[in-house]
Amino acid sequence: MEACILIRSLRSLRHLARHPTSLCSLIFRALADLMGLSPSVLSKFRGDAPPMENMVGKSPEPELPPDMLSSIFALLEVPDLVRAGSVCSSWRSVYTGLRRQLLKHKQRQTPCLLYHTSESTGENAACLYSLVEKRAYKLTLPDPPIRSRYLIGSSHGWLITSDERSELHLVNPITGEQIGLPSVITLEQVKPVFDDEGAIHKYELWKPRYTALAEFLGHEPSIYALDELRDHLYFKAYLFPDSQTGSYIVVLIHNPEYQISFARAGDCGWTFLPPGWNYQECIYKDGLLYAVTGTGAVDAFDLSGSTVTRTTVLGDMKHYICEHIYIVQAPWGDMLQVWREQPTVDGDAGSENIEETSKIFVYKIDMAAKKLVEINGLHGHVVSWA
Repeated sequence: MEACILIRSLRSLRHLARHPTSLCSLIFRALADLMGLSPSVLSKFRGDAPPMENMVGKSPEPELPPDMLSSIFALLEVPDLVRAGSVCSSWRSVYTGLRRQLLKHKQRQTPCLLYHTSESTGENAACLYSLVEKRAYKLTLPDPPIRSRYLIGSSHGWLITSDERSELHLVNPITGEQIGLPSVITLEQVKPVFDDEGAIHKYELWKPRYTALAEFLGHEPSIYALDELRDHLYFKAYLFPDSQTGSYIVVLIHNPEYQISFARAGDCGWTFLPPGWNYQECIYKDGLLYAVTGTGAVDAFDLSGSTVTRTTVLGDMKHYICEHIYIVQAPWGDMLQVWREQPTVDGDAGSENIEETSKIFVYKIDMAAKKLVEINGLHGHVVSWA
């Protein structure tokens, strides 16, 4: 409840970014609501405000300790957080430190929509539409041009993109920060093909060695151009904060046969997780990566040690693939599976066929009994997907 009061109070930050004195006063009033402080106690933090004539030409000095400001800023929506960071150098420092730590920004964000506009806006330009403000912002992102990249996934405000050489990058569209991920040729299934001058000009994508289909499919590679591999290799990508290290891991579900590889911050290569296959979704919690297959099975990979171990949490729940299956960590602690039936229906004349959701089933994963238990409520929460 206190956090809700604070968030409502700070919504008006966007109207006050050009008036730092008023913004500081708003922060103090919000802090009083949050902590239940009386004006006399709060004045010990703030001190007496100087006369307005003495403030001309000077930047306000925030009196709140940086850790307290960080806790307040962590409750803001992204547009307001950026504005708060532009008030003064001290607030900018708190904002800069906060945005670099995935775990600190705790407010669940209202989703923003990222999209391209006409080519006249530039190869590196994108637009971010805020559903909270009902307003679009033009962003300039670093090279390689965002228009030429594929979006493989998005998590915690970061995009996971693939460039024209099928290499992966983390990009923060708000700050413009970019982090290169390990090269695609460090994936076990990908090998470089060199030209006469020793430069990579193609890739080999090897068929599986570990899955039930390996014997049937054989073990011969397919050859792809640099910009074609991403069409055949990547399925989904996730960025997960790692509370144990204070950093992050990136997880790929990729071909052949929807297998999994991962990389920690600073790794030089991808680590492959055999022998599973047909993975559709995954989540990460307390050092364990939970991955669900198209037949409802769930495997848990322990990534906390130097050696990865795999445990089967749930066996196959069916013997055919019809629904789209998702794995979800519920706010009340349960782990859920969501099954979504999407039969293909004919589109309008001249258009492609489309998938329409016809039924949704939600199950609790009973890990002790190793079974699914259907539930009919989400305790006031909703499940959404792109």
